[in-house]
Amino acid sequence: MSKKRRDIPVFDHPIIETHCHLDYLKDRPLEETLEQAQRVNIEKVITIAVSPDNLAQVRELSQIASWVYGTQGIHPHDAESYSDEVEAEIRQHASDEKIVAVGEIGLDYFYDNADRGVQKEVFRRQLQIACDHDQPVVIHSRDADDDTIAILGEFEDTLKRRGVIHSFTSGPELAQYALDQGWCLGFNGITTFNKAENVRDIVRMAPIEQILLETDSPFLTPVPYRGRENAPFYLPFVAEKIAEVKELPLEQVIEQTYQNSLRTFFA
Repeated sequence: MSKKRRDIPVFDHPIIETHCHLDYLKDRPLEETLEQAQRVNIEKVITIAVSPDNLAQVRELSQIASWVYGTQGIHPHDAESYSDEVEAEIRQHASDEKIVAVGEIGLDYFYDNADRGVQKEVFRRQLQIACDHDQPVVIHSRDADDDTIAILGEFEDTLKRRGVIHSFTSGPELAQYALDQGWCLGFNGITTFNKAENVRDIVRMAPIEQILLETDSPFLTPVPYRGRENAPFYLPFVAEKIAEVKELPLEQVIEQTYQNSLRTFFA
């Protein structure tokens, strides 16, 4: 908050926003948000499903522009609303042209908004959808490292495409397991927060070939715009921080994370 705000950098090479929630944005018209994203050379945006209520909305959003894509899945917060009917809807649309992953799915033991046993069951059921439809996965894991490792371990042989553990804030054990298994780790504005050295430590240990850029907007706005609603067009600040932390040329980070995103979601 104390850092002086500055113009959003614009890179020559395009970048991909791998995780945001366009239906949650409130501060400006969506058309304006997308125009600003294009102005900073964001080539593709993936908007993420989280609940039975927004599965259809995400599909609709994926149709508003050729470069907007979506996912289908139920967040662990809403695990108790999962049903056979919800699963049928996810399965029906998991392979739609503009749907690029199953997600956001996983475990959240920080808030415990749903029973942990139910979370684990729903996580497994949705990983099976990804297996059946040969889709990558967008995973949410918070304070659930051991169970996340255990459940992913059950699918090591059947889940042919991996995906990303997004907004990575977990410990080095989960990070190393995921990296060894071919997952990417998603990093966002948390990397710019003063008290997030633990996250920057994971950035340092992760090969640049397995890092994805995201905003998770409207949450987790990066420095120097903390306090404002986050949006995809703030993604360049995340790229800059990754380059700084990994002591790599910014151009290398931008080009490599772009290729990582294509490989993960669009191959």
